Amino acid sequence: MNRTLGSVLLAATLCIGATRTGAEEIGHVDTVWKLVGSNHRIVVEAFDDPDIPNVTCWVSRPVTGGLSGAVGLATDPSHGSIACRQRGPIVLPPALHQKLEKEVGEKGAEVFKARTSPLFKSMQVTRFFDARRDTILYLIWSDRLVEGSPKNALSVVPISPWSQ
Repeated sequence: MNRTLGSVLLAATLCIGATRTGAEEIGHVDTVWKLVGSNHRIVVEAFDDPDIPNVTCWVSRPVTGGLSGAVGLATDPSHGSIACRQRGPIVLPPALHQKLEKEVGEKGAEVFKARTSPLFKSMQVTRFFDARRDTILYLIWSDRLVEGSPKNALSVVPISPWSQ
């Protein structure tokens, strides 16, 4: 029995640690003080779009603390906020433009993912491309193995000339 519990805890810890995709924690604020374990907090993270140079997104999301958060068994709420910005010239070579045009439709491309429970839930950012308006869209949303959350937020980056 103890062996099984240890295996589950180890697997959950490995799952949580292995799902980050290049996000850098910028800071956090504590929202609830906990006697045992870390406090509940809102974390602000930044990540650069892995395919499009000079686009950065900042995500804020809640992280559950306490004892369950400390051992990796907590389930974080499905709330998230996102802001994406162009930080320099965006040049789309033909191959990248073709790749983005494939993202027009229902699936998009995953550019960020963070586990929000040990096994079944994650918060992710999906990129879409609106070719007609020459705009990149970033949708933050939460999913679970069985049913996701309708809570979401959207940020758009119009591809515009960059003056130096």
